[in-house]
Amino acid sequence: MAETIMLTDHEAIRSWAAARAGFPAIVDVSPETGTQAMLRLVFGQHAYQDQDQAERPANAGGYELVEWDEWFKLFDERQLALVVAKDEPGRREQFHEIVRRPG
Repeated sequence: MAETIMLTDHEAIRSWAAARAGFPAIVDVSPETGTQAMLRLVFGQHAYQDQDQAERPANAGGYELVEWDEWFKLFDERQLALVVAKDEPGRREQFHEIVRRPG
């Protein structure tokens, strides 16, 4: 596996995601709507949301694309960091992991 780096700076995270056509998303993994949101980044075709899809409960699984401000609010409140593969010439890895910041 490639060497990794930890990102917490908002602009660095946005730039990393933008270079890979990534978008911020939230998955509600709770039994009650809005009580346990999990952050995610989605890429490529997965970032496309069909506007014609039927309405479903917010916690029915899947993800919701959100604005960066909303995503970063949870990111900072939970003291999270984004671990990514260090860029190498000629490669653009999408590997990423959202982890708790070391304390």
